[in-house]
This record gives sequence, structure tokens and C-alpha cells, in this order.
Amino acid sequence: MFIPEIGFFSLLADTGPVVLFVLLLLLLFSVVSWAIIIIKAGIIGRATKESRGFLDYFFDVSSIDKVFGETENYRSGSLARVFRAGYIEYRALGDLKDPDEAEERISRAVRREANEEARSLSRYVPFLATVGNTAPFIGLFGTVWGIMNSFMSIGVTQSASLATVAPGIAEALVATAAGLAAAIPAVIAYNHFTQQINSIERDIDDFSGEFIKSFLNEIG
Repeated sequence: MFIPEIGFFSLLADTGPVVLFVLLLLLLFSVVSWAIIIIKAGIIGRATKESRGFLDYFFDVSSIDKVFGETENYRSGSLARVFRAGYIEYRALGDLKDPDEAEERISRAVRREANEEARSLSRYVPFLATVGNTAPFIGLFGTVWGIMNSFMSIGVTQSASLATVAPGIAEALVATAAGLAAAIPAVIAYNHFTQQINSIERDIDDFSGEFIKSFLNEIG
């Protein structure tokens, strides 16, 4: 018995509107996810690298004025930006000599910038988690719909031959594969970025005290 060959593009041409919508939605998710992955990989990678370089310079130099001038070379580093926020607040203190008030103002400026850095680094990353959680279920919906079409074809033709059920089964498997193809890279990237962001946030927490101490030493 001759069974017509089912190519990928011919399969898409024969796909029903529901499964086609599922595939297009998953394609959109995948494209947006990869755009976020590529952009965030660059941003977080530079933030991590330049933060480490800035820390090395910070502990090698005793003058906070020199450190501030060097932050221009670490513009992408989260730690450098947090230091700049503290330094600007330190300069805004003027003739204030009360160490408690000075520490409170500088600490507030540092915390505010640290929170902004965390928000900036995390922006759009939760979308990857959303894709990782939902794409397999969207693909599963397309799978169930394709199998339903196969059973309806059997009912209409009164035949369970491979030629009858193959298009619907192929439709279903393509939807499953599309869901996994969208979800797997998104989950891997989300876990990786989350780990890197958490590491940067820990560094900010660990070294914010050193920054604040250096400003208070200048005041004292």
C-alpha cells in the first residue's frame, strides 16, 4: 500500500487553525525568549566582569576620589554604580559632621542604587520562567487537539489506516516538539541568569559595608 510522504512544510500547510495558532504562539515565545537570552547574556556578563575588575581596583587604591574617577571605566559594573551613588551622596553631605546622619544618608543612597541594579538586571528574566512553565502545556494542548483530529478522521473514514491517522498524529507530535523547543532553552537561561544575578546581589551586600566605611573614614 502506498503511503504519501508527509514533509514538514506540507504538514504545516495541512495543519488545522487551532494547531497552527499553537505553533505560531510557541514560535513567538521562542523568538522573544532568544532575544532576551542574547541581550541579557551580554548585560549580565559585562556586569559580572566589570564588578570583579572594580573590586580589585577598589582594594588596591586608598583614595575614594581616585576610585570614583576610575568608575568611568566600569560603567557596566553593578558594584561601580553602587559606589558612585554612595560617593555622590557623600559629596552632597557638604559640611555635615554628624557621623550617624552621614552614615544613614550614604547607606540609603547605596541601598536605593542596589535595589535599582537588582531590578535592572532582573528585568525581562521572569518572562523566561513564564515560557519555561507554559510552553510545554501549550504544546500539549496542540498535541491533544491533533490526536482528537486523528480520531475524528477515523470516525469519518471508518478506517484506522496509517494514511488516515498519520497527519493528525504528526500534527500532535510537532506541537509537542515545538513546546519543548521553546521551553528548554528558556528554563536553562532563566536558571543561569538567576544564579548570576544572585551572585551580583550577594557581592553588593557584602561590599556595601566596605564602601560606606570608606566614605565615613573620609568624613572622620
